[in-house]
This record gives sequence, structure tokens and C-alpha cells, in this order.
Amino acid sequence: MTLIDGKAISEQVKQEIAAEVAEMVAHGEKRPHLAAILVGHDGGSETYVAAKVKACEVCGFKSSLIRYESDVTEEELLAKVRELNEDNDVDGFIVQLPLPKHISEQKVIETIDYRKDVDGFHPINVGRMSIGLPCYVSATPNGILELLKRYNIETSGKKCVVLGRSNIVGKPMAALMMQKAYPGDATVTVCHSRSKDLVKECQEADIIIAALGQPNFVKAEMVKEGAVVIDVGTTRVPDATKKSGFKLTGDVKFDEVAPKCSFITPVPGGVGPMTIVSLMKNTLLAGKKAIYQ
Repeated sequence: MTLIDGKAISEQVKQEIAAEVAEMVAHGEKRPHLAAILVGHDGGSETYVAAKVKACEVCGFKSSLIRYESDVTEEELLAKVRELNEDNDVDGFIVQLPLPKHISEQKVIETIDYRKDVDGFHPINVGRMSIGLPCYVSATPNGILELLKRYNIETSGKKCVVLGRSNIVGKPMAALMMQKAYPGDATVTVCHSRSKDLVKECQEADIIIAALGQPNFVKAEMVKEGAVVIDVGTTRVPDATKKSGFKLTGDVKFDEVAPKCSFITPVPGGVGPMTIVSLMKNTLLAGKKAIYQ
């Protein structure tokens, strides 16, 4: 069993980005600039945004954090998005989700200029991804592809089961695993809360990508010997022994599943760090105008 070390790979990728940025700056080019909008004080969102700002420093990017209280109006937020669209110094920006109930996430996503949408959530980027055109691929699926690549995990002709059908992970992951490329060329099955034979599908899978948000859902009896298991779940489960008061728990019951796997990602330290690095890679592409002019 090989443990897929997302933390180590993410550090490596950040160093590669930093080297490229140093070269750009040496040639008189502008430093890539990532902006983030954070609404309210959601614990998870605070943590993610802080990690993103820190990653920008390591990569040599300029970063800006724009904060609003949770009672900000939708119109005020959309006005800021339009302002960032027009700001030539900002190469890419994100609006940290989830947003308060009174603001339409879809409206916000669609207002972002797709050429600056480094989260890859705009319908134009999603559409281009699904037909295999250059675009910003959303961060978590992109991070998973990077891990499969760096560990030389064979995907061609393999049976891949994606658990979950969210717009952010499940759907794009399924589309990417069946594209004509490496990683890809897999036979993909998507299972979700309405699936009938979910256990049987998992038992036949060479690769399982679990993105349900249900702690410890994937058990040993669902996984065949030698499978590759990618755990996208990060649920905060209360734990009195931890300083934070919670333990980050994946969708896979790690201790019992790991011995059966050829490769498995831990939680934390697997997919999570790669998500942030993928955002950095998209920001670099935006700074270089590599995808859109």
C-alpha cells in the first residue's frame, strides 16, 4: 500500500510555480495577482482563505483579500465582482463559497469574468472542460489528476467509480476521468444517494473517488484488493481530544480500507493541499494569459 502524500506533492508544485514566477519577474513581467472575496465568518471558509493567501506568498504571487460581513447585499457583492472583472492588475479571483442564504451563488459565479474565474466554476469553463478545450479546471478535480499523474497511476481502461455528483467535484471528476488523455480513458460510473447497487459498483472498481461528504462511508467490504482510493471528504467530526475540538474525517474508513489498497489518500494531507495548489496553477495560467487573452 502506497500512501499518496498530497502535502509533499503540493509543496513540490508550489516550489515549481515559485521558480517560474521568479523567472517571469526577472524578465520584467508582472507578478500574478490573485484576489479573494470572503463573506462572513464561516470557520471552514476562514481556514481555506488563510491557506490560499499563505500559498500565494510561497508562490511569489500578489494577493488581495476583500472581506464583507454576512449581511452584505447581493448587489453590493456583484458590484465588487464587476469591479474586479475590470481591474487589469487582478489576473484571477475567487468568491469563497458557501455564501449567505440571501445571495445567489449561481448569479455570483456567472457574473465573474470567465477569463478570471480561476476556481473554474463559470459555465463557460465547465462547458469547455466537458468538451476538452483549454480552460480553468476546478481545483479539486485538477488536484486529483495531478496526484494520479505524479504517482504514475494507470487509468486507461480502468473501472472508475465516482461517489457523489456535485458540480464542484463529482461531475467534473467523472468528465475528466473519461476524457481522451492521461489521466483519463477510464470507464466511469457515477454513484449517488439514489443509486441502487452502490456497494456492488464499488466492489468492482479499480479506482474509487469518494466525494460524498459522509464520514467513513466507504468500508473495507466495499473495496477490492489492489484498488486505488481517493478520499475527497473533509467533514469536521467533534473530537474532545483535539485542540480545535474537531477531527477532519474523510469519506473512507481509512484504517480498515487502507490495507486493501494499492494507493490511498489520507485525510487530512491528501486531496486538500492539492486543491489549493490547483488554484495557484490556474492563477499562474491567468497571469501568463496562457488560456485566454
